[in-house]
Amino acid sequence: MSKKKKKSLGKRIVKWSIITLLVLIIALFSAPFLFKDKIVQLVTKTVNNNINATVTFKNTDLSFFRNFPLASLTIEDIAVANKAPFLGDTLYKSKTLNLSLKITELFKSTNETLELKSINTKNGVVNIIFNTNNLGNYDIALKNEEVTNNTTNNSSFSLNIQEYSLENMSFNYIDRSSNMQLHLNAINHTGKGNFAEDVLDLDTKSKAILSFDYDNTNYIHDVAISLDAVLGIDLKNSKYSFKKNTGYINQLPLNFDGFIQLVDENQLYDINFTTPTSDFKNLLALLPKQYSGNLKTIQTKGNFDLKGTVKGTLSENTIPTFDISLASKNAMFKYADLPKAVKNINIDTKIVNKTGNTKDTYVNIKNLTFKIDDDVFATQATIANLTANPQIQLAVKGKMNLANIGKVYPAPLKQELAGILNADVSSSFDMNSIEKGLYNNVKNSGTVSVNNFKYDGKDVANAFYINTTEISFNTNTIELKKFDAKTGNSDIAIKGGLDNFYGFLFNNEELKGNFTLNSNNFKVNDFLTQQESTSETTTENTQLKIPAFLNCKFVANAKNVKYDNINLKNVSGTIYVKDEAVNLQNLQSDVFGGKIAFDGNVSTKGKTSTFKMDLNLDKLNISESFTNLEMLESIAPIAKTIGGKINSKINISGNLNNDMTPNLKTISGNLFGKLLDPKINKNNSKTLSLLDNKVSFLDISKLNLDGINAYLAFKDGQVNVKPIPLKYKDIGMEISGNHTFDNTMNYDISFDVPVKYLGSEVTNLLSKLSPKDVANVKSVPVKTNLTGNFSSPNFSTNLKDATSNLVKDLVEKQKQSLLDKGKNKLSNLLGVKTDSTKKENTTDKIKGALGNFFGKKKNDNKKN
Repeated sequence: MSKKKKKSLGKRIVKWSIITLLVLIIALFSAPFLFKDKIVQLVTKTVNNNINATVTFKNTDLSFFRNFPLASLTIEDIAVANKAPFLGDTLYKSKTLNLSLKITELFKSTNETLELKSINTKNGVVNIIFNTNNLGNYDIALKNEEVTNNTTNNSSFSLNIQEYSLENMSFNYIDRSSNMQLHLNAINHTGKGNFAEDVLDLDTKSKAILSFDYDNTNYIHDVAISLDAVLGIDLKNSKYSFKKNTGYINQLPLNFDGFIQLVDENQLYDINFTTPTSDFKNLLALLPKQYSGNLKTIQTKGNFDLKGTVKGTLSENTIPTFDISLASKNAMFKYADLPKAVKNINIDTKIVNKTGNTKDTYVNIKNLTFKIDDDVFATQATIANLTANPQIQLAVKGKMNLANIGKVYPAPLKQELAGILNADVSSSFDMNSIEKGLYNNVKNSGTVSVNNFKYDGKDVANAFYINTTEISFNTNTIELKKFDAKTGNSDIAIKGGLDNFYGFLFNNEELKGNFTLNSNNFKVNDFLTQQESTSETTTENTQLKIPAFLNCKFVANAKNVKYDNINLKNVSGTIYVKDEAVNLQNLQSDVFGGKIAFDGNVSTKGKTSTFKMDLNLDKLNISESFTNLEMLESIAPIAKTIGGKINSKINISGNLNNDMTPNLKTISGNLFGKLLDPKINKNNSKTLSLLDNKVSFLDISKLNLDGINAYLAFKDGQVNVKPIPLKYKDIGMEISGNHTFDNTMNYDISFDVPVKYLGSEVTNLLSKLSPKDVANVKSVPVKTNLTGNFSSPNFSTNLKDATSNLVKDLVEKQKQSLLDKGKNKLSNLLGVKTDSTKKENTTDKIKGALGNFFGKKKNDNKKN
């Protein structure tokens, strides 16, 4: 072949190779769209023909590149929702479910079975739930007869997988009949093996976070577990054997051997496990990392052995027998960066079931002792009949310097503790007695005491010192024999007893108690911390709640109590805490130069906290009390300008803000007050100063209020003052009106003003009147009105109009008086008698005389 022909052939080969490659690439990209409808049909067919549940998915995606040379089928947002009797529960959901299979499998007809090579699910959850009838939500497979009726080929997929994986999954096991929950979170698990074989080795790697709750009690919280194991699987005999493996509970390593086999409807166990080494470090490795400290630098001596066997059948009536032991002898540990060591550690604990009956399970802490310096602490306990009627015996005896806790163990304490703990306590009880309230069957004895205790942290305003506290344990009663403490400038001493402690602890019953509380000095701010508000945590909208479980009585006596800027003396009374409320009975105190007594109630039971109080004020300094108590100042703001004393009864109720201060917009009630030897300082009030300046005849500082009674009613932020009669010299007064808690006001003051105070013009006019007329003009009613607010008042009065009207009236009277005088003189001139005994009208007489006079003249003219 010539060179020219060879060159031409080479070009054609390259050309067709490129074209073929492009066709293949286009085919690989376009094929998923061609097969998509078929895939949806296959998935739907498998779901409908095999399970009794509602399955939903958002989308399916077929790719030839993701797991090339396998085809990858991804189902997005898939969920399997249960039907009755688990309607509303979800068995399984996942963000993605990925199935891999040979590309050639896609060319099979829809009636043929596709062979899967791998399965992967990611970011999902599996919920296994048993209801109160012991039915499980996982039993969703259609029964054989249902499958036969639906189709002879009930599945579109077969499992011939070689690997599978779970990524960031959660598993929840919930038994509603026993109130038990097991949670595995952050599950990452892979498995590789040829499931086409009946006998295979499955290589697995697993990590998860374990939590376990039983009967509303958390026993295991966020424990890290892992297992790398080769499992021998015999599919024909349903037998699963542990081969090479290493498991971890937190950092504690465990090795397993044995098997689990499914026999009929039961499970057969034969498993042994043990720690690979006996290093005492293994015990601390049981703790979560955040609590165990740096185990790489720890020095240990002695042993810690954890081993166990599980053997037998798990069926409806039996459990496998087991024998688990934890043991140490004369061990010690010391962290390199801490000054002290824990020595003479002895542990002898067993968890055993020898019969296979659940009720025969028991825990025996035969010995648990340790020593720090010269302080020895020892515990013994047994729990028998664990699943039927647990019978518990406990004994604790020892001494501990609390300051040593942070010196031997990296405890996550924000502040170091200090103090000496002494304990010698024993207890014996069974749970049936607790649940039935037969607390006389509970046997307690012993004491616990703490001396020279100190705690200083961010959650307390000042360092808290307990000089001594002693608690005595008796049957169903815990007696607080001593509690002497100090914080800041405050001291408190408490004695009393708690009843029904076990009913509270185990049965959610009320915690009952009776206490006495004494204090020489009690400063409220010593117990209040300033909480920092951040974007993440804030207490602005947090309502203080009184615990519902408390049912306690406190008899309190305190010589000095300081609350904010108020000093209370000789405080005493009884406080009842019950039903999320505090009831105050006969609480009294010396304050503001007098006494205050009150009964009342504060309740936090509803969405909004409320209060109701009856107060009795006895000879309180008016200015001090109405200046320092915001609520009283809002009710009667003018009172702070008045010196002297007040006796008062106040009934008040309303809502509380989240900081437990009264919400003034919601309060309602009434106040009755009697003033004793009051003195007004008008210079302290713009309102009184304005009134004093505008009313010329009034000197406010000389106004006599002694013995005055005032009645105020308030509601919805407004105070109404009933008319108050007053007397200033010989001037009568009456005050009435209202104001709001934001200090706007509308008050009327009526004066009955003697005319002598109305100026010279009026008095000159009066001097010209007859005594009889003067006697009829004694006083003039004058009205004034105060509006605006107390810091910027407005004044108006009708004094000018009243005076003007009076002057007009007096002028008329004077005119009439002059007219009467003129008439009298004219009568005398004409000789008309005005004797009162005569019946003739004087005016008529004068007219007659004048008529005769003029008539006589006319007659004479005629004669002439």
